[in-house]
Amino acid sequence: MSAHILSDLDLDTIFRSARTYYSWADTPVTRVQMHAIYDLARMGPTSANASPARFVWCETDAAKARLAACVSDGNRPKVLQAPVTVIIGMDMQFYTRLPELFPHDQTARSWFEGNEATVRDTAFRNSTLQGAYLMLAARAVGLDCGPMSGFDKPKVDAAFFAGTSVETNFICSIGHGTEEKLFPRLPRLPFEEACVIA
Repeated sequence: MSAHILSDLDLDTIFRSARTYYSWADTPVTRVQMHAIYDLARMGPTSANASPARFVWCETDAAKARLAACVSDGNRPKVLQAPVTVIIGMDMQFYTRLPELFPHDQTARSWFEGNEATVRDTAFRNSTLQGAYLMLAARAVGLDCGPMSGFDKPKVDAAFFAGTSVETNFICSIGHGTEEKLFPRLPRLPFEEACVIA
């Protein structure tokens, strides 16, 4: 398949004009949109196709309230107002699915089993990637994102993942953002300061 270059409008939508939103319009994110976002995000690459991310879509008032009780004071209104806030979790037993997800090497599970450091590194790195894919997918289908890391991880784990092998990585509100709390875009490092060509 030959490469297809996205239009400037597409690139603006996903990257250049996209912002981190702090307030939200009263427009729901539909179940169809949730499925569309995940169906795109799941196609992003992960190590050995391990796909350790697990997603909790806090849509109901009860789920939002439960999550809001676990976040910082500044993030609480964002969670309560957003149509949906997604908890991006990481399954610390992701390797048990490798026979299914990485079928051409049936020894892949043994790379991780009993190696806690490698499991944790792989789960964290790749669920972070998957959370970023989720954000790009949300933008691609016309929605806005508000990622957050200001939360009490043990509280979120206890509220949403108790009795499972999943832990929280980060959270991200999704919906139609409003401009009332936006501030001018912050600077980014230029290529010459952030990159080395070796």
